[in-house]
Amino acid sequence: MAGIEGLVKVAELRKRILFSLMVLAIYRIGVHIPTPGIDGEALQQMFAGMKGTLFGVFNMFSGGALERFSILALGVMPYISSSIIFQLLTVVWPYLHELQKEGDQGRKKITQYTRYGTVALALVQSFSIASGLEQAQGVVLHPGLAFKLMTMVTLTTGTIFLMWLGEQISERGIGNGISLIIFAGIAAGIPNGIGQTFSLYRSGELSFLTILIIGAIIVATFFCIIFVERGARRIPVQYAKRIVGRKVYGGQNTHIPMKVNTSGVIPPIFASSLIMFPATFATFFPNKYIQQITQQLMPGALLYDVFFVSLIVFFCYFYTAVTFKTDDVAENLKKYGGFIPGIRPGPPTATYLDFVLSRITLGGAIYISAICVLPTILTQSMKVPFYFGGTSVLILVGVALDTVAQIETFLIQRNYEGFMKHTRLKGRAAYT
Repeated sequence: MAGIEGLVKVAELRKRILFSLMVLAIYRIGVHIPTPGIDGEALQQMFAGMKGTLFGVFNMFSGGALERFSILALGVMPYISSSIIFQLLTVVWPYLHELQKEGDQGRKKITQYTRYGTVALALVQSFSIASGLEQAQGVVLHPGLAFKLMTMVTLTTGTIFLMWLGEQISERGIGNGISLIIFAGIAAGIPNGIGQTFSLYRSGELSFLTILIIGAIIVATFFCIIFVERGARRIPVQYAKRIVGRKVYGGQNTHIPMKVNTSGVIPPIFASSLIMFPATFATFFPNKYIQQITQQLMPGALLYDVFFVSLIVFFCYFYTAVTFKTDDVAENLKKYGGFIPGIRPGPPTATYLDFVLSRITLGGAIYISAICVLPTILTQSMKVPFYFGGTSVLILVGVALDTVAQIETFLIQRNYEGFMKHTRLKGRAAYT
């Protein structure tokens, strides 16, 4: 019986993995379907001069769909932006805060509002992109209101389709669907980057020693990210013993895990978006003074690095404060009879957690800043022809770790269910 249950478990896992791969294949096919009304060659030339702008960031998250201006050009960025907005609104808007406390029913309503927000953001972004493309000479074949409306309908529908695909992966596949779509988009650019690297090696622009150094740095960066993402400070917690009737409750020792990088990849995403707005607007307003300021805010400039690191540190503290509320944690510990050894319950516990969290967040902010600045150094000093590091690597490693963890959880749950079923059968046999 155990062998049959094991085979069924493996077959179900294989089915889920194959379903996820099939959905990702559909996504990659959709990336190559172009939106009507665009001159592809003129569009490629335009994007060649837009590296380092906000379009470059969107193009990375869309897996090259924006550069091709396909029907999936917006990718899942509108959904991510809407999710972040409503996640922050649950903190400052009492209505959403109460919805979040209602459990599954409240979360379903917030998810529904997030979808509405996704559609609204997709319409605004598609209209902005269509208007911007009309400013470029020769890119749009027939400019006008009809082109704008067609682009808005096409790109918004593509975003809704991607959002649906992500939900299908989460329900019927393995892993988080939206995260896997972003993962697939970023990973799709890796073979092209490797091919460009070897082309530069054959042409003599990159030496073999340089390629070895780049490979060693890439491996070291991956190990560093895995090590830090797994790292956490464990705050010991004890629960006092309580006597209820003839039974004794509590007396347990546990801990509060405080991750080094509590904010995840949100800080570099926000920082990249804000710092690249000037470069994006400068492409549509070719003023001499604006161009000079923009040059100082391009990747590789000292001012860019200073602002980028400052914004990352700011958003690390901001997002951590929003997602990890020390007052609520201290209140819950006091409510259930828990305490940190040597710290009084209540406000002193919240103060202590604030102190520990601020020090951990500083280390996480320095780590994220170093990872995000590394690709600029590589690109300039070693002429690396592909985008390496930063947000893309954090997402690649983070999604991979999360997917592996979900696979392990799936197997453990099935093993636990099989063990409980086997135990019940043995109990019934012994009883009879």
